[in-house]
Amino acid sequence: MTFTTTTPATSVTQAFFCLLLCVPWGSSCPPSCQCTERAGAKAVLCSSRHLEEIPKDIPRDAVFLKLDANSITRIPSNAFRHLSHLEELDLSRNAIEKIDRAAFKGVAAGLRTLDLSSNRIRSIPKEALLALSAKLRLANNPWHCECALQEVLWEARLDPDSVQDITCHTAPREEYVGKPLLQVLDAGVNFCSVRQRTTDVAMFITMFGWFAMVIVYVICYVRHNREDTCKHVDYLKPLPSTQGPAETTSTAL
Repeated sequence: MTFTTTTPATSVTQAFFCLLLCVPWGSSCPPSCQCTERAGAKAVLCSSRHLEEIPKDIPRDAVFLKLDANSITRIPSNAFRHLSHLEELDLSRNAIEKIDRAAFKGVAAGLRTLDLSSNRIRSIPKEALLALSAKLRLANNPWHCECALQEVLWEARLDPDSVQDITCHTAPREEYVGKPLLQVLDAGVNFCSVRQRTTDVAMFITMFGWFAMVIVYVICYVRHNREDTCKHVDYLKPLPSTQGPAETTSTAL
């Protein structure tokens, strides 16, 4: 009979390899968050953790991600690209001011809910939202009412319970400030046509400026040539005529 002797070093090595095989490394939880199960799906809870940016090590199998009530100021491109299973994303009650065009690239297909309410968002690239099929919450932000926001309201899937709280903090005209965007649009205002008219006026002014410059140049050119001609005539007047002596000679003959 053969006996196998197990040394302490061997035991430690076996335990280490067992740990490597048993721990699901793709499901590790960020130290500033709490990971739990909700209806059999992974939920990553990072609420009220004084975060200033989105954690880099969020588990790939996360389905619910709560990043609300933090101090996040920006959503960079591809911030959630590795989270292909993500269905609900809560970014409310932060200090978000800037959202990159590709901020939600990679999660567009499966994302069902995106909460961006109660931030500091004034404007947002429409490309960042229109690719999503998720229900959007955009209320309680200091929105600048413009064409891009109007297109989001028309084309995106907004949460009907919060759409009335999308208010114009600033706008092209003072009378729209403080009013819900939906109310302003229902009154017949079209921010996209306003932008088009502004562009047309700017183009007209530019063309008129170029035309005026051409006219001024032509006038100056004609006046300069006229002055040169007058100077040349004045120069020729004092010169003796070569025709007078010739006529006198002919008469004498």
